[in-house]
Amino acid sequence: MKIAVAGIGYVGLSNAILLSQHNEVTVVDIIPEKVELINNKKSPIVDREIEEYLQTKELNLTATTDNSLAYKDAEYVVISTPTNYDPEKNYFDTRTVEAVISNVLSINPDAIMVIKSTVPIGYTKEVKEKFNTENIMFSPEFLQEGRALYDNLHPSRIIVGEKSERAKVFADLLAKGAIKEDIPVLYTDSTEAEAIKLFANTYLAMRVSFFNELDSFAEVKGLDSKQIVDGIGLDPRIGDHYNNPSFGYGGYCLPKDTKQLLANYENVPNNIITAIVEANSTRKEHIAEMIIKKNPSVVGIYRLTMKMDSDNFRQSAIQDVMNRIKAEGIEVVIYEPALDESTFNDSRVINSFEEFKKTSDVIVANRLSDDLLDVKDKVYTRDLFSKN
Repeated sequence: MKIAVAGIGYVGLSNAILLSQHNEVTVVDIIPEKVELINNKKSPIVDREIEEYLQTKELNLTATTDNSLAYKDAEYVVISTPTNYDPEKNYFDTRTVEAVISNVLSINPDAIMVIKSTVPIGYTKEVKEKFNTENIMFSPEFLQEGRALYDNLHPSRIIVGEKSERAKVFADLLAKGAIKEDIPVLYTDSTEAEAIKLFANTYLAMRVSFFNELDSFAEVKGLDSKQIVDGIGLDPRIGDHYNNPSFGYGGYCLPKDTKQLLANYENVPNNIITAIVEANSTRKEHIAEMIIKKNPSVVGIYRLTMKMDSDNFRQSAIQDVMNRIKAEGIEVVIYEPALDESTFNDSRVINSFEEFKKTSDVIVANRLSDDLLDVKDKVYTRDLFSKN
């Protein structure tokens, strides 16, 4: 099949590579540098499998900035543009999605558009009415930054928000590109599929918040957090996964998805959803307070990224921690190899790792690295298991 993918982020690029193993795929983006990298078989994002597949696999994949070239013959158009959360409107900013829909309808109105971007609950129905077309479906994406293609090659499930033959065709396209066999496939209505995405991510945020609050308790009370986490994890209903304390849930998805779900809860009774959103701010405030109590003159931030093997620090929790520390008049310096700038958020970026370690009185690390073992006495981390 001829397939177009709009957007070269984690979602778009991983889907484009997955589908281009057996289909003719054109990916379109507004950033020429990303397009050029992909056409030269290089990844614009840090993701081991994406890098490997671009370099070693025979992919029928082309990148372009030309919308017409991408959409004109496409049977399916996968929409994977960013939908940032607008706190003033309490709503995802879906303008990029609608720009793609408008473009596709003007170029190739017969194409089936599949929204992979995360959207508010009820959005697909609304946008079909707005544009007077039935050629729009929603299919939620479940992947981790830095492991986007891996998670598409080994999906936990495939969900398509439509019960139709074209939905089955699309699910089959995803399954054919995967390595995993016997993938659970679920066909739902579009609004239910949107709800699945937001509730799934909010549950994950809740789990992060739970173990973070357990860790805050242990830290304040002088207890060994790891012993407690290990002990409760032996209950198979809880398990020993997704249990490593952090500075708060960050990354691109969880903060905005929890807020959007809470906004969708307007006029619906709730306690837990509100608490999940508020718990993240409480945790970041606690982390900052524990660092401030050490009375440092200079605090060094080791990586702005929240996850290992990732170069993405959008909405990372450490940035709010930094702001709180700086509000106390404490100097903050940063070591972040993914940054080219000499400053970030009015803080000095130190490129030399040795200079960074010498300059910092306290080194703050969301995830502990072997690189820091020689200055472990300076390091503040809540990392128990050296895993995400």
